[in-house]
Amino acid sequence: MKIYLKRAPYLLFLLILPVLGGIYKLLNDRSHKAVDFITPLDQAIPFVAIFIIPYILWYAYIFCYLIYFCFKDPKVYLKTLSLIVIGELICFGIYFFFQTTVPRPLVVGDDFLTMLVQWIYIKDQPYNCFPSIHVLTTFAVMLASLHIRNKHIVNTLLIHIGGSLIIISTLFVKQHVIFDMIGSMFLVAFLYGFTFELLSFRVPNKSETVYVKNK
Repeated sequence: MKIYLKRAPYLLFLLILPVLGGIYKLLNDRSHKAVDFITPLDQAIPFVAIFIIPYILWYAYIFCYLIYFCFKDPKVYLKTLSLIVIGELICFGIYFFFQTTVPRPLVVGDDFLTMLVQWIYIKDQPYNCFPSIHVLTTFAVMLASLHIRNKHIVNTLLIHIGGSLIIISTLFVKQHVIFDMIGSMFLVAFLYGFTFELLSFRVPNKSETVYVKNK
């Protein structure tokens, strides 16, 4: 129990996520010279309203698994959070200098799923698309989870199946196109090598004080 109390302060680092969200919102209004990367394959992917469920569950997925990493293995938590922060800052730079957009379908109806899609479309303008923040953060969690030992099989399935559904949901609810997804995955793969191989975090045990350093 004591070790968990010692690790709890690390959760304060999660406060950086609302800050990043604020930056995203500011850039989401920049539509100047936005281009789209839509391909015939994207056009062949149907709009499927039910995928709005995993799309929205992304918010809980990221926060819950970062908290889980914090108590399970704080080193993995800190590296994952570092990957996400660096990745999002790179995305913001791209959004500022090279804004992209995704054509959205006309969604009409008064059923629950349709209203959820309409709500997301209102809250999130069709900009800040390449690379996808949804895909970047989800794929980061999926890769980082490989470093968590002694996971229950159910937890492993939830991380990877849930994460995969979130990633493809961005295509089926027409929030992103294939290039947005691929761009994010390549960016995460590159940053993964940097954060998990070059960054070093020392986490105290029951008798140590907090000490963090970079190699």
